[in-house]
Amino acid sequence: MLLLQLTACSFQADRPAPVVTVNPPVKKQYQKGGLTSERYRVKKGDTLYSISWAANKDFVDIARRNGLKKPYTIYPGQVLNLKLTKPVTTRVKAQNWNTNTPKPAKKPIKAVTKQPVATSSANGVTKVSVAKKSLDQTSNSAYPVSTSQQSVNNVIHKSKSTLPQKVHRWHWPVKGALIGKFSAKEQGNKGIKIAGTRGDRIQAAADGRVVYAGNALRGYGNLVIIKHSDDYLSAYAHADKILVKEKQFVTAGQTVASMGKTGTNRVMLHFEIRYHGKSVDPLKYLPKT
Repeated sequence: MLLLQLTACSFQADRPAPVVTVNPPVKKQYQKGGLTSERYRVKKGDTLYSISWAANKDFVDIARRNGLKKPYTIYPGQVLNLKLTKPVTTRVKAQNWNTNTPKPAKKPIKAVTKQPVATSSANGVTKVSVAKKSLDQTSNSAYPVSTSQQSVNNVIHKSKSTLPQKVHRWHWPVKGALIGKFSAKEQGNKGIKIAGTRGDRIQAAADGRVVYAGNALRGYGNLVIIKHSDDYLSAYAHADKILVKEKQFVTAGQTVASMGKTGTNRVMLHFEIRYHGKSVDPLKYLPKT
């Protein structure tokens, strides 16, 4: 017995104890509506739109405050000033879109795209802005996708080159029972909640361009944000899979994700519309059923 114990001790001494990772690395996320600091350091995967969404501010106001011009290029390590001393936007008041009579569209303004370029420093070292990220341009995304759940919707749709100046009609993103309504209270629900079955198609509520596709905003799960104009953004949260990529143009009714329960305890879609960075009641915009 003594010999066996000595042999066992010798065997264990020759092999180090295995190292077990109890908790996998956790990607830092924004708390839902939790960016309350006056300054924010940009991280990989951020866009101006995701930052403004988490801060409950208008992306146009943040861009102006920080001297950002279209295509709103930001890069990891950059510090953004989120303190807006007074409202910057002086745009028209939001309208109630529950109407069947669309107004004539104004002639679209051609967008000008600026591409990041390499710069040379005084000591001759070339710095290439490969880490910069902009979401207000028409080319396909050159950046890695923001979530492992993301894949590309390859359905062919009519190509667009610019966003409309106005949203003339909104569409329901999914069909299902309304289980949560909008609340303007400080801690209230900033959108509507629609029940469904995992895998149900989530569709774009209006024409636009995808400006965020990822899961860095805690409380939203897998999230798609679509820019419809300089006035309106819409968001589709708790998706099972994201089926579009950032910078992709989408048309009203196009599938952008499948329904799931990421970031929540039941299968549903949390749908928001924001006007100048402020949450508005989607039921005032969606057609009555």
